[in-house]
Amino acid sequence: MKIHEYQAKQILKAYGVAVPEGRVVDDPAGAGAAFTELGGELAVVKAQIHAGGRGKGGGVKLVRSADEAKEAAAAIQSKPLITHQTGPNGQPVKTLLVEAGSKIANEYYVGIALDRSVGLPVVMASSEGGVEIEQVAQETPEKILKEPLDPMVGLMPYQARRLAKGIGLRPELWNKATLFFHGLCRAYLEKDMSLAEINPLVVTEDGEIIALDGKMNFDGSGLYRNPDVSAMRDLDEEDATEVEAGDAGLSYVNLDGNIGCLVNGAGLAMATMDLIKLHGGEPANFLDVGGGATKEQVATAFRIILKDPAVKGILVNIFGGILRCTTLAEGIVAAAKEIAISVPLVVRLEGTEVADGRKILEESDVAIITATDMTDAANKIVEAAGAAS
Repeated sequence: MKIHEYQAKQILKAYGVAVPEGRVVDDPAGAGAAFTELGGELAVVKAQIHAGGRGKGGGVKLVRSADEAKEAAAAIQSKPLITHQTGPNGQPVKTLLVEAGSKIANEYYVGIALDRSVGLPVVMASSEGGVEIEQVAQETPEKILKEPLDPMVGLMPYQARRLAKGIGLRPELWNKATLFFHGLCRAYLEKDMSLAEINPLVVTEDGEIIALDGKMNFDGSGLYRNPDVSAMRDLDEEDATEVEAGDAGLSYVNLDGNIGCLVNGAGLAMATMDLIKLHGGEPANFLDVGGGATKEQVATAFRIILKDPAVKGILVNIFGGILRCTTLAEGIVAAAKEIAISVPLVVRLEGTEVADGRKILEESDVAIITATDMTDAANKIVEAAGAAS
């Protein structure tokens, strides 16, 4: 789960990490009033969407008066904000953050992410603040310092000092930096984050260390432990179809192809998508119905797939274990009759009660193309979808 920058800063502040004073508003008038309340000579108006690259896309504007704040907010909200992470259609901006300006002396980067090669979260820091960390990693990887974060003990003081020294902070700032890093690490661990990123972390002209930006992603499996974080979910920022699938207990991700996939098991789903591409097709989605899907969930899965107008064919690939092939076959037949599936449908079944499941499909009056194995299924759906295009 992702949250907005202003929400990330609320969490950071609760853990003792300094952030600029700001106001959350939803229209130009509110932006103007926020500038006046902040009382400074400079402020920044920031679009609040779940995507990076807002500055380059025109979603971050410096202002020096209440009128400029209104104008900036109106400009940001006048059209969807397009960044390299939103796709070509962009994202409507419903919420704005107006923050007091900071007198920046230096910019740095700090982030925490899981490093599967060491089996631990890793704290990363760099002197190259304000630059996309992927670019730094590609062009100057030696400028990214890393310290493993043991969840049992947290970040040790010597590690925090080593990071502070390594990115070039002055010795008199090391204690402040240590407190900053410790607060960020505690927030990451206690709130079950999968990513925490501050870019830039800034040192002001008067020697304060501030999180000028904040990005946080959370492990959905841990949200039950943090209802305050769960309450921050903004469904308007998520794909409506993916939300519907989640509510039905399905794992769904929309893609750009034209072949819908209905599979049980994440690994099998990935293999199915790979085979479709190998044989010249493009998957339209990832959809895992899980190991114990009901007939109702299967029907819902078909509805969700067919909401995508780009879908020209559907491949059902099921290995029956907990989910028996007979249950799936009955679900397919019932759903096809209820929904009136109008695109080619290829089904490959294997596993528990497979013979009975195939018999149910063969004896139904639904137009189903059966496949004997995964390669056969991939070839048939690519051919059928191509013919239907």
